[in-house]
Amino acid sequence: MDGLSDDGLNGFSIIAFVGSVFSPYYAWANKSKPAQAEDFCSINVALYTPTKKYWTMTERGKNAIHRTANQFTIGPSQLSWKDNALTVTIDERVPLLGQRVQGTVKVFTEQLFNHVVALDDQQKHRWGPIAPSSRVEVSFNKPNLNWQGNAYFDSNEGDEAINKPFSEWDWSRAHLKDGSTAVIYDVRQKNGVEKVLATIFKLDGSTEDFLAPNRVELRKTGWRIQRNMRSESDHKVTVMNTLEDTPFYARSMIASKLLGEDVISMHETLNIKRLESNIVQFMLPWRMPRNPTRLY
Repeated sequence: MDGLSDDGLNGFSIIAFVGSVFSPYYAWANKSKPAQAEDFCSINVALYTPTKKYWTMTERGKNAIHRTANQFTIGPSQLSWKDNALTVTIDERVPLLGQRVQGTVKVFTEQLFNHVVALDDQQKHRWGPIAPSSRVEVSFNKPNLNWQGNAYFDSNEGDEAINKPFSEWDWSRAHLKDGSTAVIYDVRQKNGVEKVLATIFKLDGSTEDFLAPNRVELRKTGWRIQRNMRSESDHKVTVMNTLEDTPFYARSMIASKLLGEDVISMHETLNIKRLESNIVQFMLPWRMPRNPTRLY
């Protein structure tokens, strides 16, 4: 899930992983025999403020998690569902520095969707928005943050590692004037086949596919990742802010034109070849420490 404040100054991204696709520990374990996904869980929290960014992703073992129909606990943090609202209670630490990240994010869903589509030709990887048009309340005491804004909530699942079918993708979501959300998944597979999903998720629960505009190359990130955005040609595409800049992944706020509207999109680029590289696999444990217990 991700969110942006109403004033555009703050944002967040939260991902609850069961069998993390980015986990080097999960990848190493799977080399010898199929590993249990529940033994490689984490809550990735990224907070973006005008002056500083906060990032946590401590991986936990199966003894440090607990799941029910309405609750998912990973170490000291928890996701809970009640009355069409998702509350994420976060108590984590920044890797290496140990700085505490403690607070709550409450997502109020306006319309739930049961919409699942395959991202690859073999249909082993699936994506489904759960509540693409939502409101959010963010309240942290460490750091001191309090704001409200719009949010997006979805789910991805797979039957194999993401490096099997994919080479790279660009994804974006934008809120439209009528309150609906437009999502574009621009996927490039290793077999050379491209798959572009472009769908509007409306407040009445209906969906509408649309023809994605042409791909526009954006400036590369600091790590030289090539970003691409689907935008209508009569409008300049502008990278407003690069929220995450890593060797294999970038998250950005981008201004463009879509469906005749000027929009600001949350955008991500994932480069699988970079993720597979030995140097990135060596670097990941420093960014994603593993603690198999419930402790910090």
